[in-house]
Amino acid sequence: MAQQEDVFKKIVSHCKEYGFVFPSSDIYDGLGAVYDYGQNGVELKNNIKQYWWQSMVLLHENIVGIDAAIFMHPTTWKASGHVDAFNDPLIDNRDSKKRYRADVLIEEQMAKYEDKIQKEIEKAQKRFGDAFDEAQFRATNARVLENQEKFDALHKRYQEVMNAEGGIDLEGMKQIILDEGIVCPISGTRNWTDVRQFNLMFKTEMGSTADGASTIYLRPETAQGIFVNYLNVQKTGRMKLPFGIAQIGKAFRNEIVARQFIFRMREFEQMEMQFFIKPGTELDWFAKWKETRMKWHQNLGFGAENYRFHDHDKLAHYANAATDIEFHMPFGFKEVEGIHSRTNFDLSQHAKYSGKKIEYFDPETNESYTPYVIETSIGVDRMFLSIMCHSYEEQQLPDGQTRTVLHLPAALAPVKLAVFPLTKKDGMPEKAQEIINDLRFHFNCKYEEKDQIGKRYRRMDAIGCPYCVTVDQQTLEDNTVTLRDRDTMEQRRVAISELRGIIEDQVSITSLLKKLL
Repeated sequence: MAQQEDVFKKIVSHCKEYGFVFPSSDIYDGLGAVYDYGQNGVELKNNIKQYWWQSMVLLHENIVGIDAAIFMHPTTWKASGHVDAFNDPLIDNRDSKKRYRADVLIEEQMAKYEDKIQKEIEKAQKRFGDAFDEAQFRATNARVLENQEKFDALHKRYQEVMNAEGGIDLEGMKQIILDEGIVCPISGTRNWTDVRQFNLMFKTEMGSTADGASTIYLRPETAQGIFVNYLNVQKTGRMKLPFGIAQIGKAFRNEIVARQFIFRMREFEQMEMQFFIKPGTELDWFAKWKETRMKWHQNLGFGAENYRFHDHDKLAHYANAATDIEFHMPFGFKEVEGIHSRTNFDLSQHAKYSGKKIEYFDPETNESYTPYVIETSIGVDRMFLSIMCHSYEEQQLPDGQTRTVLHLPAALAPVKLAVFPLTKKDGMPEKAQEIINDLRFHFNCKYEEKDQIGKRYRRMDAIGCPYCVTVDQQTLEDNTVTLRDRDTMEQRRVAISELRGIIEDQVSITSLLKKLL
């Protein structure tokens, strides 16, 4: 675990050193849990968003997009339940003066039992090799059975306190923390306060004078902007069920326990799609969207073993099915996307609070009803972090040197092609610039002439640039260049006229989208 933490620290450091992510207001020593994306980070982030957006609106004829405002009428958040119920259960350690999410402490304790079981299995696999029977081992090994029993008992208690009548049982939650002997990671003590609820919405005021101002909120999610525009989109687009509305936008949560770099921030970006369907078909559509979204993630080539579904123990009061897609980060499997069957709760609530009729007239059955909704919601920043974590490698080379390389999917890489003149004379810089001028309309290119070629390669490896081209004396004679591949480091001579065809096929978002069909 310590080794994984070291790797994560290196990734955070790499993000700053190479222009991916900076602490916000860095010259003023930063602002807690707020980050800025640098010149390479914004390109990678935009490519992630483009991959998601095009997979939704280009590949589905019945999905359209909107861009709703961040500020919304305050009654929106009353209707959605956020004013009354958008809370986190928090607990303080009196010795360290640090605050934690009580539910996260318990979930981490369950994860420890799972880790202990997994370690026993891995040890046995090494010992028995091909003869190893995991199912039999799980059913008979004393240590596995002991930890599984502890996990099951904790899991049952956790479900009971999370699903208690009248909301989360805060006293029961504290009792679990005490019974499990969960300590503060900083002080190492069990000197805990009571668990309290804390509302996560940021408030501000709208109006020209203090007396005439009304309280509004920074949106804690982008979904409500879709729901309140359901009628506008359905009517103006003459949309027939089933259909979806997609949106990418900023959301804000006053996270008290914000940590793990950009994994949990106070200002973040979401990519959400709400899919409106006929009541009674929701579980079929839920299963279809689970499959579709998992395929989208695995299409990046990070390996199916690094993803898993995690079904919710506690369903939100409006949901009848919910799951997360989790990715294997250096600090464990963590949620990157949520898929929820939200029933007709949101549209019904907005109809109730607004006094407007929000229904769909079904021409096939000649009846009106409130559609049900399947939601897919993905955090752009978490997606960004998962890609950085999986792509980062410190590679030992045969000559004894090491190189730091980001094995980014080529279509997402911030820079697709770097062009180097071997020297700064004999017309080589001009030829290199000529190549860039021709290709810059098709993908992001970068010109580099400083330092030896080897150092330039290393810089491009560190930002994940998939291809480098070197212009040399031979180029001036026969219009061929050396094309180097980031991952294999192999070099080959190719004609300048062939560059676009070779590279564009690998680096375009289209190349990713075609694999989804």
